[in-house]
Amino acid sequence: MDRVYNFSAGPACLPVEVLNRASKELVNYEDAGMSVMEMSHRSGSYQAIIDNAESKLRKIMGIPDNYKVLFLQGGASTQFAMIPLNLMTNHKKAHFVNTGAWSKKAIAEAKKYGDVNVVASSEDKTFGYIPDLDSDMFDKNADYVHITSNNTIYGTRFSKLPEVNGLPIISDMSSCILSEVINVADYGMIYAGAQKNIGPAGVTIVIIREDLIGEAVEFTPTMLKYKTHADTGSMFNTPPTYSIYMAGLVFEWIDQNGGVAAMQKINEKKAAILYDYLDASDMFSATVDGVDRSLMNIPFVTGDADLDAKFIAEAASNGLMTLKGHRSVGGMRASIYNAMPVAGVQKLVDVMKAFEAKNK
Repeated sequence: MDRVYNFSAGPACLPVEVLNRASKELVNYEDAGMSVMEMSHRSGSYQAIIDNAESKLRKIMGIPDNYKVLFLQGGASTQFAMIPLNLMTNHKKAHFVNTGAWSKKAIAEAKKYGDVNVVASSEDKTFGYIPDLDSDMFDKNADYVHITSNNTIYGTRFSKLPEVNGLPIISDMSSCILSEVINVADYGMIYAGAQKNIGPAGVTIVIIREDLIGEAVEFTPTMLKYKTHADTGSMFNTPPTYSIYMAGLVFEWIDQNGGVAAMQKINEKKAAILYDYLDASDMFSATVDGVDRSLMNIPFVTGDADLDAKFIAEAASNGLMTLKGHRSVGGMRASIYNAMPVAGVQKLVDVMKAFEAKNK
């Protein structure tokens, strides 16, 4: 069977060039006589791998010197606890913007450790928009502001950062990191699970300003302290070695293909192809309007559950896989991360056009 176009929200498609390189290096990495999966994380060969991954990420994101890059485990979900344990330590309070399922989980976890102020929510409309935010919502007697930059399930994103009275912004970028140019210095901390735009599941990236490290509450477990990992170069224990190696290859691929700015242009082109068709279609429609539309995750519906199911089956027969939408939204969802080629999105639209013509 030929490779399909995989529109999964995560784990998601990876660049074919990266997969081909990894396959060549799988059994014998650079004449080491062993796979990266077998390699001691204390070896010189592996130290070079993790150093290269960090260096490439710093380059493509323009990460300032006063930020640490950490390669952690436990997925973004573990960060829901690590963040308040490490950062909600002065005022014992944090501001949250509730824009979806992952925000809700972060809020629920943070409530165990301090005062959570939900400044705004879009739950009233199934999280189909980003709430309007004003600086007056964010009093300074808080330790940080938490946002989810891109909402994988609902297809929304923050098109601009809120004014937060100088508080550190902590952002979950699991489904949008590396998709468009950002200024890292605008954030106190960025975190992202790998399995969408970085690499295979197993590693979580944390980019954190140095002054935010070292004030964890006393009962914080050693493994959940950012300082533990910052002081040991993400080597306090055995890290997810192969996932970091694969992430490094993806960072190199981005660098070799014009960097994040080039990725953004391609992503905007892909999104425009699909959104333009959805806006013109009499059968399919997007579930999000305006500037809040995600570049990475595009939910769409026909309004008829049976017709949705029929389309998903037809798409699969054409090599367009994993298009079923999340149960809370229904319909379909196309996740078009960096590794999804323009040709994949164009084929999706072509199949949608043909389906619409046959099912009027």
